[in-house]
Amino acid sequence: MKALLCSSPRRLEIVERPKPSPRPGEALVRIARAGVCGTDLHIFDGSQPYFEYPRIIGHELAGFIEDAGATRHAVGDQVAIIPYRPCGQCIACRRGKTNCCRRLSVLGVHADGGMAEYVCVPAANIVAAGDVRLDEAAMIEFLAIGAHAVRRAAVTAGQSVLVVGAGPIGIACMVFAKARGAEVIALDSRVDRLDFCVRHELAHHVVRAGGEAKAELSRLTQDEFFECVFDATGSAQAMNAGFELVAHGGAYVLVSIVRDTISFSDPEFHKREMTLLSSRNATREDFDAVLSAVRAGAVPMSALATHRAKLAEAPELFAHWINPESRVIKALIEI
Repeated sequence: MKALLCSSPRRLEIVERPKPSPRPGEALVRIARAGVCGTDLHIFDGSQPYFEYPRIIGHELAGFIEDAGATRHAVGDQVAIIPYRPCGQCIACRRGKTNCCRRLSVLGVHADGGMAEYVCVPAANIVAAGDVRLDEAAMIEFLAIGAHAVRRAAVTAGQSVLVVGAGPIGIACMVFAKARGAEVIALDSRVDRLDFCVRHELAHHVVRAGGEAKAELSRLTQDEFFECVFDATGSAQAMNAGFELVAHGGAYVLVSIVRDTISFSDPEFHKREMTLLSSRNATREDFDAVLSAVRAGAVPMSALATHRAKLAEAPELFAHWINPESRVIKALIEI
């Protein structure tokens, strides 16, 4: 089979690999769509934590059952894939927090992924998605990350919510915070992404990051700032700055991850009695919530898919997609 291998930073190539055979409890999935995630772009540019080269990348996946094995699925079923493989035994798994398993293996990060013609998947990682479009099925995973972050923060109706970073994960946070009735404001340095948020009514207000941003955010909240702030920037500088934007009694949720140390003023942290949360990956519950939202037409799925390419074209296009001038929200690889 053909697969997309990242052999080292800035080096992608199409390689031939043996077609995998499912083990007991697994199904063989013929991949038809793979979303390009920020993680894939970080792998490409060499800035992704928890990663070793070479690796077949790709974890936002949808396709069709090729060999159902002993699973409850049937050959030809359209499915999405949960790319996180927990150990099932550690303290996190025993508490149902499989998304942060101590020995978690993520397709395309810790193990070879799904930008390939076939992949074997445990039955527990298969999501029936025959009632949504194939493109939509491939985008469930990144939306589930935002849904998980919003659920973890316990966002409620009427809360003031700031989402810093209006890329795909930030957009997912906006969608699900707004669905809970929160007043959502988006902050980003890129005008094109803020325009996208306005055009598709993802946020109630947008603010461009820069010298006057904090004053504008203060004005919008009557100098109280935000009951919940989500960081989806992948920037240590932005993550550090976000502490100043949390209201007294509020919560700060770090959805993005960086190869760096995050620091903050302890007196400011204490006087706010701030809650600091990380949010990692998603669970089956979040995938189900996203599917329900997609079925209900609550997510602008067609608008999110801004770029697409064939698998053979991907090695040439990653260098373009990583450039802000490409204006990518979500690129889809057709396999």
